[in-house]
Order: sequence, then structure tokens, then C-alpha cells
Amino acid sequence: MPRELVAACLRALFDRLHGPTADYAHNLTREALRELLFPVVRDYQSFAAEEGGDDELSAPEADDPHVLVSMVIRALLTDGWLEQFADRTGLVTAFRFSRPGKLFAEALWSLDRPSRSRQRNMRGCRNALEAALSERGDAHDLVDAYEYAEKVIEDLTDGIDYFQELVRHLMQEASARNQWADFGEFLERFRRDYSKQLTIENPTSNRQAIVQKLESLRLVPESKFKRMEQQLRDVAHWAVKEHTGASVYDWLLNRIEDIVDAACQSKQPAFLRAMDTYLKRVNGLALQSMMLRSGQTRHAYLAMIQKLAESSEEEQDRLLTHVGQFLAPAEVRLLDPASFKLKTATQRRKAVTVSIRPRPSREERLAAAVARAEAEAFSIPNEEVAQRIRADLRVFQHPIRVSAMPTATARDLIRAMQAVEAARSDGGADRWSRSSQPDWRTSSTAATTTKSL
Repeated sequence: MPRELVAACLRALFDRLHGPTADYAHNLTREALRELLFPVVRDYQSFAAEEGGDDELSAPEADDPHVLVSMVIRALLTDGWLEQFADRTGLVTAFRFSRPGKLFAEALWSLDRPSRSRQRNMRGCRNALEAALSERGDAHDLVDAYEYAEKVIEDLTDGIDYFQELVRHLMQEASARNQWADFGEFLERFRRDYSKQLTIENPTSNRQAIVQKLESLRLVPESKFKRMEQQLRDVAHWAVKEHTGASVYDWLLNRIEDIVDAACQSKQPAFLRAMDTYLKRVNGLALQSMMLRSGQTRHAYLAMIQKLAESSEEEQDRLLTHVGQFLAPAEVRLLDPASFKLKTATQRRKAVTVSIRPRPSREERLAAAVARAEAEAFSIPNEEVAQRIRADLRVFQHPIRVSAMPTATARDLIRAMQAVEAARSDGGADRWSRSSQPDWRTSSTAATTTKSL
């Protein structure tokens, strides 16, 4: 059975049974199966007639498309792609994919279909960990975070394979005319997928937030730890078989951190190097094409001079007049040679080297967390200060002096120092006064903020 015909039939079957437009309300009967495969077989026959193919389906009895459809259905059933089952509703025999057949057919269907991924795997991992930290978080959130982290590696690996395939194709057909279609596809894919992978889905920029959430999950209360440990043993049987150590919960957190570290340290640099290699090859091919075209132009000038030498005087005047019309608007500009500076070998090595940030130790992470906590200890948002002032105004029903605000603690003192700035930056004057202008009353010691309720 020709592979092209089988692959086309499997893609059509998968799209009918499991694609976006699948009709789940009705089973696939024999008549529906024949109607589905008939256009595919007819297109194959027209293609085979043009190509002059010689295979087992080129026999005289296979010229009838209805007979060929029956042969294809028998072959798919014999080889285990499809299986029959009894449709009790319609009291007929229906067809469906076997389990191995569905897995392979989905792969063939995906290869022939453009990517529809929204590239949210890194953000999905971070959001799933945040959901696990909430009061209602459970083991399903941790399993989702693990699967999202694996998808991050899969996305980067697919990108590396894609660029390596482009480079191989570029080397096999080193012609700029045949490569612009691939380059245009790369630009569209970069706009759709890779731009997100390098910005909002960048593993390096999301790594710190994920590590912080993993550290918080390691410090959950004992009751929540036992609950999630038991849930993981119930819902993640694969993790129970693969984990090392006493706790599946700790093993899963460590695996998520290892996957994210691998994405930052190895996969993303390899992805960037593969993309850089492809762009350099395309750039070199474009420069080579321009040089060849420039050489052809120089040959055209030589051919013109040769033609002038062999022409008569009247023909020379006519040719020179014609060429002069194109040369008259030409403008020649020369570049300053001093503006060109070649990079040294050391500079070139530094330019192509991808630096990988070393993995910080537990002591370094603890020191960074302490420093961050110390920096944020006396940092109060203006919105919080403004909300506190409005609450006091509602309670006291009269203007409040900044000098009269409490200063019992350091945070109270900072809140009083930020009062004027918070009121000015919070929503405009209409939230603080009846009139269109804010009502500010200042004295030599303090400022007063008012609001009419």
C-alpha cells in the first residue's frame, strides 16, 4: 500500500474523529467511512496518473475509485489502524482508531497542520505553582506545573530541530531563490511563537519567580504537606514509581526545578545558537547572491564596451545616448575607510559566547531572600497609604494633619512621610475634594488633607 495514500487517509480520518470539526454525536459507519476516503483516493489516483506511478494499486482492478476505497479500508483494518465495534444506537457496525493507530495518526495529522500553540508553558508552570500555594491548592496543580515544565523543554527542543533542519536544507540547496520561502516561513513563525519564547516565555526571566514559589512550597505546613503527599500517591502513579527518596512531593518539586534549570542553562542557549547559525547562513547566502549579481553587472559593462568597439560610428552614438540616459541620475558616494574597524579574535569569541548564569547555592538564595526582605521591610505602596488616609477621614469626619498622624512605629512614620505624595498620586482631585481642585491646607509644621463625604 503506498505510504502517501495511507498517510492522507489517516490524516482525513483523524480530522473527522478527533479534529477541531469532529462530529462526536455520530459514529463512523462504513458508508460514512467510504464517503470520507473517496475524495482522498480520487486525488491520489489523479496524482499517480500524472507521475506514472507503478505500485500494487496501479493494477487494472484499482482503476475504479470505489474498489480502491474498499482496498484501503481492508488494509487499514488488517494492519491494525482501525477497529470495528457495534453501534448499539444505530444497530450497525462502526469504525474507530485502535489505540496505537490513534497515536501514530495524530503524529501524521500534526505534521501536516500548522502550530496553534499560544506558547504559555512557562507562564503555565508559574501559575500552576502559585495555585498550589493557595489554600485550595492540591496535587493536581503540582502535576500541571510538572507537565508545563516538560513542555518548555519540548518547545525549545522543537525550535532547535527546526533550525537545524533549515540549515541542512540550506546547505543542500545553496540557492537564494529557493530559500526565501523558508526564510519567510521563519519570520512568520518567529512573530507567532519564537518572539514570545524570547520575551514573556523566556525561561531565564521566569526562573527566579518559579524558584521562589518552589521554596515556598517546601515550607508549607505539615498538614498540607501530608495532604498533598497522599494526593500525589493517588493521582500520579508514574511519580510513585520513578521517585527517589521518602517523599514524592519533594521529588516532584526538585524535578520541576531541575527541568527549569536545564531550560535556562542548556536548551535556551542551544536554541539561540541554532537560530544564530541559521541567520548567519542566510545572510552569507544573500551576500553571495548580491556579489554574483554585481559580477553580472560588471560583465554587462564589459559586454557593452565590446559591442561599442565592434559597432559603427552612428551605432556607437545611438548606444551611448541610450546608456547615458540611465547613467545621468547615478550618484556615487565613497565611504571613509577609517570607519571600518575589524574586531579582534578575542572580541569575536566574546560576541558568540553565550554566558550561562551559575546556579546559586542554598546559602546564596537565603542571603538574597534576606536582603530582599530587608529592602522591602520599609517599602509601603502609595495606594496603601491613600487607602489608610481615606479610612481615617471617614471615621473622623474632619481634616487630618500630617503632624497628627500616629508615629508609634517605623512604618507609621514612613506612612506619615508619604501621605502628601500618596494623596497627590491617587486618582486625581475628585477623590479628595468637592471642587475640581484638591483641598490642601498647609502650615509651617504640616500639610492637611481633606475630603468631603
